[in-house]
Parts: sequence; C-alpha cells; structure tokens
Amino acid sequence: MRAGVIVFPGSNCDRDLAEGFKAAGADVTMIWHKETALPDGLDIIGVPGGFSFGDYLRCGAIAAQSPISKAVAEFAGKGGYVLGICNGFQILCETGLLPGVLMRNATLKFICRNQGLEVVTSSSNFTSNYKVGQSIEIPIAHHDGNYSADPELLAQLKAEDRIAFRYLDNPNGSAADIAGILSENRRVLGMMPHPERAVSGQQGCEDGLAMFKSLAEALVAA
Repeated sequence: MRAGVIVFPGSNCDRDLAEGFKAAGADVTMIWHKETALPDGLDIIGVPGGFSFGDYLRCGAIAAQSPISKAVAEFAGKGGYVLGICNGFQILCETGLLPGVLMRNATLKFICRNQGLEVVTSSSNFTSNYKVGQSIEIPIAHHDGNYSADPELLAQLKAEDRIAFRYLDNPNGSAADIAGILSENRRVLGMMPHPERAVSGQQGCEDGLAMFKSLAEALVAA
C-alpha cells in the first residue's frame, strides 16, 4: 500500500496519520498543500486532523481551496481511496467529496478523550476487519465535530449503509449520533475520531489499527 498524507499549515496530526499507515505496512509520502499534483502510484490519500489555516473563516473551508485539494478531488473522482480524519473530514465536506457539514459542538467546548463508537457497517474496505455492532474505543479531539444534515440526507445515508460509525455516547450533538460516513462509491471515508491515535496501545487503546489493516489487505488483494 502506498499512501500520501496531505500537510496544510496548521495540520498537527499528519505525522500521526503517517504512522497509522506505516503500522499496516504502507509506504508513506508527505505532500505539501501547495503542490498541484499527487505523486504517481498512490493507493490512498490521507487528509489529517488539526487546524488547517487556523480554522479561520470556517473549519476546512480555506484548505478546500488549496491547490492540492483539486488533485485530491480528481483522485477520488477516478476511484481512489481517501481518508479524512477530524479536520480532514471537515475538508472533505467543504470540497464536496462527502455530504453534510460539521458544526460547532453542541456543548460549545473542545472535547478531548477516548470515545466509544459503534461500528455500523463492515461493508467497506475501511471497516471490513470490524463486525457490525462492534463497540470500539477511539480518541476524539475536536471543537467542531457536530455532523449536521437534513432529514433527507440522513435517510439516504442510512438506506445506502453509508454510516460507518456512530457515537455510543454522543459527545457533540451530531445528527443520528454520526461519527463517520462513506461516499457513494464507499472509497471515501470521513470521521471525526482519530484511529491513527489508536494503533499501538500507547494512548490507551488500539482499536484503530484494524482500519489501517483493512485498507492494506484490500489494496494488496486488488
């Protein structure tokens, strides 16, 4: 598996995400946001968490206009895999690669803790190593993680089995307890929790490793 991790000014989880990919045996290339093209031969793009451009204007909105974001959108449009975590999820929504929007937490407070999740689907190459209904623990760290969508979109996501994870104890007010969603072709995943911080057990949990292994196994088999 060859992975590329995008780096924006204000990214603070880019190295963590690179280590998550490496834990599953990936070769990783770091890609600065001003690049206009992606390196050849990549299997997956990771858009990391942090505070791209200081979260000025709106979380992810400025990063979505960076030169590299157009290349990421083109990569996804050709069927490439994209994983957006926390601020990366916000960026994917701002670019239109995923529907909905991430709003301010209902508590109006930054939340940082290990968080229980329910695996809603195993029918994706991101989640195939989990079981439907499985409870896992993944860290969260966000101020604007409140996933919002109209009733029609929520019904569509449910009907198409595109809700990847739900919060067991909703920390931020997200509609339908949504913690992560998939694109229509199931090759783009956005999620607020940080699986890259749960691969070694050093942070108190390692339930995120199964996601990176799922990707690696699927890409090797392809």
